[in-house]
Amino acid sequence: MDPEHPTAGEGAAVLIDTFGRVATDLRVSLTDRCNLRCTYCMPEEGLQWLAKPDLLTDDEIVRLVRIAVTHLGIREVRFTGGEPLLRPGLVGIVERCAQLEPRPKMSLTTNGIGLKRTAKALKAAGLDRVNVSLDTLRPDVFKTLTRRDRHKDVLEGLEAARDAGLTPVKVNTVLMPGLNDDEAPDLLAWAVENDYELRFIEQMPLDAQHGWKRDGMITAGDILESLRTRFDLTEEGSTERGSAPAERWIVDGGPHRVGVIASVTRPFCSACDRTRLTADGQVRTCLFATEETDLRAALRAAPEDTEGGSDEAIAAIWKQAMWGKKAGSGLDDPTFAQPDRPMSAIGG
Repeated sequence: MDPEHPTAGEGAAVLIDTFGRVATDLRVSLTDRCNLRCTYCMPEEGLQWLAKPDLLTDDEIVRLVRIAVTHLGIREVRFTGGEPLLRPGLVGIVERCAQLEPRPKMSLTTNGIGLKRTAKALKAAGLDRVNVSLDTLRPDVFKTLTRRDRHKDVLEGLEAARDAGLTPVKVNTVLMPGLNDDEAPDLLAWAVENDYELRFIEQMPLDAQHGWKRDGMITAGDILESLRTRFDLTEEGSTERGSAPAERWIVDGGPHRVGVIASVTRPFCSACDRTRLTADGQVRTCLFATEETDLRAALRAAPEDTEGGSDEAIAAIWKQAMWGKKAGSGLDDPTFAQPDRPMSAIGG
């Protein structure tokens, strides 16, 4: 096989790799900036942010999403960051992408702080649902974890998203030793009560400080053991899961479910269907990739260079990048090297 003549999709142009995986889910980082300073993501003083000329413009983002949808078989688009609600043109980007044919499913991963203000507008623009990061129900622990006193704002943002119909509202939680590792059952009870879908995520080696340690990490096994002290969990099964990163369990017979994304201890690389675009226009084949492919240069090719800047040429570069995707993240390899770029720059 080769990326120009895939066997999948009846010969249609798709983002296929040498292992036969086809990417249909695009993660688009809109900014590397964030208004929190979560301890597992970045230092208290923040980072050296990307310069504005390095960021993709609104038009460039929409164009790349259009190429992905119309030329490369992308069916789902997730807008991420940093914190995507800090992007001034977010609502307009969503609205324009909602007009594409075929229309992709669109979601947003956010810390929730700005959702109270923007949820209705995002829904009206065409956003389908949101994932909101919240690691604790305790305001004091939230302040310690994020170095900001914004817990109330996140809770209000979650309510606004639910009320606006950005459902199912999924809540992403990372448990940290000695801080919130005792909260799993309380978090699930709260999620069930408020009709949110809770997903625990193992802490991954994507922090800017490179301080992640496998020893002491709260694992999927730890989380499930804690949840079972209060709830009856029935595994949903691989058929229902498909290519989704979260293993899901039915809570107390249903209808509510809880998910665990075990990127470290139970990797799901063989079913991965994602391609990633950074805020400065780089294609990443994996969260843990150490290499990127530049699409921004092709987008900004001189007008006379019609071959370099055409939709077809950009699609070809993208296909070639994904063709070289590795079999797995390499987390279990003794030579694993953490990516230089932190999560805020990569996009979750």
